[in-house]
Amino acid sequence: MTKKGSVNLSNIILHIDFNAFFCSVAEIYNPALRNTAFAIGRENSNYGVISTASYKARQYGIHSGMPLALAYKKLKTLNVISLPYSYYLNYHYKFINLLKEYTNLIEIGSIDEAYIDITNISKKRHPLIVAKEIQTRLLKEYHLPCSIGIATTLFLAKMASDLHKPLGLTVLHNRDVKEMLYPLEVKEIFGIGKKTYPKLENLGIKTIGDFFLAENKDKVLSIISLEYYNELKDKFNGKSRNTIMPLHKEDNLSISTMTTYDRRLDSETEILEELYILTHHIYKRLVKEKYLTKTINITMRNINFKTITRSKTIDYTADLDTIKTVVRELFEDNYNGDTLRLLGVGFSNLIKEELVNKEEHNLFTALNKSEKDEMIDELMTDLNKKFGNKALFYGRNRTLFD
Repeated sequence: MTKKGSVNLSNIILHIDFNAFFCSVAEIYNPALRNTAFAIGRENSNYGVISTASYKARQYGIHSGMPLALAYKKLKTLNVISLPYSYYLNYHYKFINLLKEYTNLIEIGSIDEAYIDITNISKKRHPLIVAKEIQTRLLKEYHLPCSIGIATTLFLAKMASDLHKPLGLTVLHNRDVKEMLYPLEVKEIFGIGKKTYPKLENLGIKTIGDFFLAENKDKVLSIISLEYYNELKDKFNGKSRNTIMPLHKEDNLSISTMTTYDRRLDSETEILEELYILTHHIYKRLVKEKYLTKTINITMRNINFKTITRSKTIDYTADLDTIKTVVRELFEDNYNGDTLRLLGVGFSNLIKEELVNKEEHNLFTALNKSEKDEMIDELMTDLNKKFGNKALFYGRNRTLFD
């Protein structure tokens, strides 16, 4: 508790996480799906994996990442549907626009989650009231249920939002971390790999509390690095990032495309070819709308839903060969051999061709001191002619723009 007269410098972070987002959107477009066992995946096929399962389907042990063939064994009558990705993006944008009514300090975690900083808002309104209002509005206005975690860091807010689903609202104080989080299974540590936690469990480390017991440290370090161990320790102690990386300004335009694949993508040649196809797709729009791009990014998501996005900033360009070279370099530098299920390509920091081709030349882009002096002299001459000989003059020296 903050002592009387002291200042509480802690940020207040909300993590808003939709509950079964893809299923919720599907139910919006087809209300008959509500309260039924269904999943998002490839229709009329035994190939591919489940993207998301409805809560009713989860009662049969069906979950995201499960092969469709296995899901059908668990429930022969499972209804598997697919929707265009644009349907989900539509509700993602509605979600973000609603959050913008509260703050511009928004950081997108993925299509179905975001972090916001409500520190300033909380000076006038209680954080719980703000969080409850957001949760209620999303459900009432868009039929999107979500859980919200409230904490002082992004990591703890994320852990808090996972504690109670669906429609949970959880406040996690730093002082309550051990009581609320340590009893959880070790696999609930946000960021722990699906290949890592079974190894920990095999060593008798079943809970988060077990993970941080001093007598278990050597066991843990036989599985993960000391650096990662210390990083997690800091995160659970509230010593991790508490500042939002906000959305780009509205005029920082971008275009992108993503595709989820039903087949296994584990051939480097095939993956690169698919990235080129996506590149060509959005390149057509770039050219049609007469934009140049400065930043190129690719997204890769594996079958365990781990997603990485990598980008590279270059000189403004609309040259397809240059763009494809960057896409290839990003892929070759970051692909680790995983089997992938989603690929994406995007262009950002866009600008109209004519704005780049029109050379900007002014006082602040002048190349050297003599050029700056010449421009100042011309400006002074013009203004003095218009407003009188003493309308504008130098001060004691000419160092202002040097």
